[in-house]
Amino acid sequence: MSRSLRHGALAATAIAFSFAALTACGAGNNAQTLEVRPDNAATSAGTIKIQNVNVITQPERDAKGPAVVSATVFNTGSKAETLDSITLTGSSGSVQLNPAKGSGPVVVPAGGRVVFGGKGNASAVIENGDEATQNGNVQPLVFKFSRTGEVSLGASVVPAAHYFKGFGPSALPETPKTPDASPSGSPSGSASPNSSESPSGEASPSSSAS
Repeated sequence: MSRSLRHGALAATAIAFSFAALTACGAGNNAQTLEVRPDNAATSAGTIKIQNVNVITQPERDAKGPAVVSATVFNTGSKAETLDSITLTGSSGSVQLNPAKGSGPVVVPAGGRVVFGGKGNASAVIENGDEATQNGNVQPLVFKFSRTGEVSLGASVVPAAHYFKGFGPSALPETPKTPDASPSGSPSGSASPNSSESPSGEASPSSSAS
């Protein structure tokens, strides 16, 4: 084999090897449920990696209701971490955290991950999302962990449409209507409203996106 042919074969082998290595990396720990997209915010601090971060609002422009923070949080350390809070810097919006199952704090297990947003995953709900966020903006967020502390980054604010449709907020449930009382017999004195007919508790937004 001539020298030029040998060089060409070696170059082709090197290119094929590089492509295979890149493909393997793409299918590894970083190519998780929400898929890695270059326009999604990501950062890391110590053993914590936060990827695919977005603030997702209602699908309709003028719709009222909650927004959610979608993200995937990885813990590469040997000890579990609790996500204590997510705050919106410069905004009055408060974020309610809920684990994927049950109640209590959101724990990121050692060597594991937690996905926020989407059916069956943990949720981070901004209850007054229509007032606290605006589509097209970059919203500064602060994730506070029990061991790592505060981790800051900016996330794009997008509506729950197209790619983000399955990860957006659910509409707030309607308050049940009080049934109309029907008169029984002749009225005796002045009627007073029955306290048991009033709604019990406050309606809260659904914790998982539909």
